[in-house]
Amino acid sequence: MARSASLLYLSHSHRRLSDSVRGFFFIPTGLALTTSLLILLYISSTSNLFIHPHQTDFPSKSSHDFSNIFNSVNQNVEISLQIPNQTEYDFPEALNYQLVQSPARIDVDTFKKEKNLHFAEDVVVGAKSQQSGIVQLQSNGNYTNINEVFHDKDIFIADYKEMKRSLKIYVYPHKRDDPFANALLPVDFEPQGNYASESYFKKVLMKSHFVTKDPLEADLFFLPFSIARLRHDPRVGVKGIQDFIRDYISNITRNYPYWNRTGGADHFYVACHSIGRSAMEKADKVKFNAIQVVCSSSYFLSGYVPHKDASLPQIWPRKGDPPALASSKREKLAFFAGSINSPVRQRLLAVWQNDTEISAHFGRLTTPYSDELLRSKFCLHVKGFEVNTARIGDSLYYGCVPVIIANHYDLPFTDMLNWKSFSVVVATLDIPLLKRILKNISSEEYMMLSKNVLKVRKHFMWHPVPVDYDAFYMVMYELWLRRSSVRVPLGSLVKSQR
Repeated sequence: MARSASLLYLSHSHRRLSDSVRGFFFIPTGLALTTSLLILLYISSTSNLFIHPHQTDFPSKSSHDFSNIFNSVNQNVEISLQIPNQTEYDFPEALNYQLVQSPARIDVDTFKKEKNLHFAEDVVVGAKSQQSGIVQLQSNGNYTNINEVFHDKDIFIADYKEMKRSLKIYVYPHKRDDPFANALLPVDFEPQGNYASESYFKKVLMKSHFVTKDPLEADLFFLPFSIARLRHDPRVGVKGIQDFIRDYISNITRNYPYWNRTGGADHFYVACHSIGRSAMEKADKVKFNAIQVVCSSSYFLSGYVPHKDASLPQIWPRKGDPPALASSKREKLAFFAGSINSPVRQRLLAVWQNDTEISAHFGRLTTPYSDELLRSKFCLHVKGFEVNTARIGDSLYYGCVPVIIANHYDLPFTDMLNWKSFSVVVATLDIPLLKRILKNISSEEYMMLSKNVLKVRKHFMWHPVPVDYDAFYMVMYELWLRRSSVRVPLGSLVKSQR
């Protein structure tokens, strides 16, 4: 009997212990789940991590208006601020967005002192006006109109004049009897085809006043090999380009002292075909040090370094003046034509192929390409196998507002031109929202974009003899911005090689 009681007691004790262990196990589990839910709730309420806002270039109708605040600081100033991402800033909820007549420059310090509002002075803050468009707060506390096609026109014009006056480039010399003269010297014919920008640049540069025969006065050194020509040379071909570039750079560094002044940072080459960036895989000194002016300017693939390198516009050569656009009737909302050679284009096709307002053509068109550009309000630049195509140049030439659907891509001349003033950038993730994004652009906003397209298209044209502010001079300005000022004295380098 005593034994049975003992066994019964042990059984109950074991059960209580087991229940306690199970209960103890669920306590931390429950706490962990509760904590996780609270964290997720906090993140979702304070960030846009779970909401992907589509990219638009204009203030939404729900944006807040700060004109009353500014007017209380100075009765002579009328301005409204539009905060790009409201969740990042803590401003009064009661303010409403409205249009004002005359945006002006204000004293930011006075504004912050009077209203006790604190925000970094390099935060992008915009204001919208019926007369002068959008203004933007710069890091120096001043406002500039971001409807202007240049980030800062005054600085650009001043630097442009100085660039034309003083920039000097030394081109590594090659003779006509060089075995690879076809790839190292300018072409003796009018450049043609999709990659004409590369040939145009070299052809025009060699006849320009920028070239100097004295390397001691050179700001930059040009490596004149042509990727497009080497690609078609049966002695080199696609597979042999990397070896050719490696050997070429080896000869340059062995026979000339100039590379070693900056480790190649004051050297550059120009290439429009996408193979241009992979051509440097066996020449790391070029890839990481030299300035690469390339059409394929995507951050995703190895070889392109933003800010060091520059984007070259891919422009189909055309003769004569651009077409007159006064009589063109833009009946279609948007247009695209091209091959299906990327997931981005596949998605565009899946969503919009049968739409009545967005014309997405894949394959050969039954109507002239130029007619489609002229009858469309927006022309789509959709990333294919590479980001670079001539579609942006085509759109601008025919007065069609470009829509850029290509993530992480340096647009041509982005150092000087304000792309938001004449194009629309749409994230690839937002392809299903494309029509809504484009239709939300008001008539006034579209007229501003269209007007600015006509202003900038001269920057996307090549001429046999360069014309001020054309594509050649804009590329030269990009190089001017990247010139190096840190150099080892040439005399010591020459002595060390003897």
